[in-house]
Amino acid sequence: MTARVGVVTFPGSLDDGDAARAVRIAGAEPVRLWHGDPQLHGVDAVVLPGGFSYGDYLRCGAIARFAPVMETIVDAAQGGLPVLGICNGFQILCEAHLLPGALTRNQHLHFRNRDQVLRIESAGTAWTNAFQPGQEVLIPVKNGEGCYVADTATLDQLEAEGRVVARYVGGNPNGSQRDIAAITNAAGNVVGIMPHPEHAVEALTGPSLDGLGFFTSVLKHLVGAPA
Repeated sequence: MTARVGVVTFPGSLDDGDAARAVRIAGAEPVRLWHGDPQLHGVDAVVLPGGFSYGDYLRCGAIARFAPVMETIVDAAQGGLPVLGICNGFQILCEAHLLPGALTRNQHLHFRNRDQVLRIESAGTAWTNAFQPGQEVLIPVKNGEGCYVADTATLDQLEAEGRVVARYVGGNPNGSQRDIAAITNAAGNVVGIMPHPEHAVEALTGPSLDGLGFFTSVLKHLVGAPA
């Protein structure tokens, strides 16, 4: 049976269509989810896409975190549902307390849009098992508020527990502490990543095909997950 991966659309979402396309290319069925509908319609995993949900008012992700669909996603994620938050989706995951820390204004105060090398630090998550630890990938980054911050104790805990999923290589585009580009929760089913793997799934439009591994990983994870 083909896996069904939900992609949430919030007011102001920008990359929901790209995420749905990446899901389809990976071999799953994309299911469009609406922010105002709390039902997940039987999906096996969820992607929170990039964009500017609710216009980034208050803080990026601060309003989206209270959307009806997020109440259901938070409960499901705590029960093991794989959830990937990309860029604004990462911000929403932090606001919803599914991931620690916060994403703040880029240290240089400029929007950054470029192809970025990442080093995969953890291949043990639902979204990165297709990679090898230490593998370098090329994925676009585009953000104005992508600087990951947390207190020292939280950063040390993430490091000690192997929960830093990816780091920036060859230059930090936003000033994120410890060059962190992606993190995971303790269970490994929730991942937040600031760069955009959905923009690196086709040779025609992306700088590489490296982003596809995030989406094929969750399919591999679902095949191996207990029924």
